[in-house]
Amino acid sequence: MNVKKIFLLTLTCFLGTGFLFSQESLDAKTIVNRSDEKLNGKTSIAEMKMTIVRPAWQREVLLKTWGVEDKLGLILITGPARDKGTAFLRREKEIWNWQPSIDRVIKLPPSMMMQSWMGSDFTNDDLVKQSSMVDDYSHELLGKEEVEGRACYKIEMIPHEDAAVVWGKILIWIDSEEYMQMKVEFYDEDDYLVNTMYGKNVKVLGGKTLPSVLEVIPAEEEGHKTIIEYLSLQFDKPMKDSFFSVQNMKRVR
Repeated sequence: MNVKKIFLLTLTCFLGTGFLFSQESLDAKTIVNRSDEKLNGKTSIAEMKMTIVRPAWQREVLLKTWGVEDKLGLILITGPARDKGTAFLRREKEIWNWQPSIDRVIKLPPSMMMQSWMGSDFTNDDLVKQSSMVDDYSHELLGKEEVEGRACYKIEMIPHEDAAVVWGKILIWIDSEEYMQMKVEFYDEDDYLVNTMYGKNVKVLGGKTLPSVLEVIPAEEEGHKTIIEYLSLQFDKPMKDSFFSVQNMKRVR
């Protein structure tokens, strides 16, 4: 749910030959995997507030999400009134959208994954996490830099040739102690920066130390950003796969 973000800072570079990245000498893929596991848990339930900021206006959207690892996800819009009840379902690589106002379920094709989600700076791919940051990319540890006052691993992620992903490259900064994603840069296939996502306001959520605010800033749209604030977060609550069905998407509350 796995779901842009949310996140310019002056970075201090610690690159150098023979640099010891951690006492465990972790490789880049292991670091990304630990970060991904910490964010998702085996299951997760969250309530969030999304604020869409534009030069002349802003709006808030309330939502609730359910997820099982990176395989199953359900997002329910709980406010404002005009959007209430709208839902998004992901099962593996298949994604559906329920629109109660027109009593219609739409299955999203791959061509729609880069479209704006609910008018925000997130895309459909960001919110439903169609791609896997662990399995769909190769990972290279570039060095260590400081973000939000925290020492972070800087990792470059390049998609595998056969991976069904939308990004040409991702740079990610992961806290070296808590494995939190503190900054993520998303690049297109021509290596142009599209969005930067920051993790802010670190606190304990669901028993884990995590950024409670995600902020995404488009690279070429001045005055645009989207902020997601976690209002509540639970991990590892038992959930049946049958919860994540098109039928349940229509009635979940």
